[in-house]
Amino acid sequence: MYLLGLFSALLFALAVVAKDPPTELQIDVTFKPEDCSVTAKPGDQIKVHYTGTLFDNGNKFDSSYDRGQPLPLTLGVGQVIRGWDQGLQGMCKFEKRTLTIPSSMAYGSRGAGGVIPPNAALVFETELVELDSKTGHNEL
Repeated sequence: MYLLGLFSALLFALAVVAKDPPTELQIDVTFKPEDCSVTAKPGDQIKVHYTGTLFDNGNKFDSSYDRGQPLPLTLGVGQVIRGWDQGLQGMCKFEKRTLTIPSSMAYGSRGAGGVIPPNAALVFETELVELDSKTGHNEL
């Protein structure tokens, strides 16, 4: 009986600790440089270092750091998942963000490449390492 009570308590603790997958994009700024006068906007050419993990178990599925090269992309034109297109906007050079992306803004029911299961929420640790601003937008 003691073991059953202990097992029940353990299951309850796990249920309390387990997080529900996100339903909206969550953006957490983990580092922001003092000089953040130019920020990334749609149409800008940027390069991003990142590490991607599965929300539910933390398993890494990809990392630009492992390849030694940041990912080049044009922001806001659909070259990457919607969570990135939205979550990287407004970043300044060398800013770091954690993007927690719901499945609907990632790969949805199709998953990706055998490493991202269908309907998986994703977490990306990102760093904007290069910003070529096409519109010369300056902000405070």
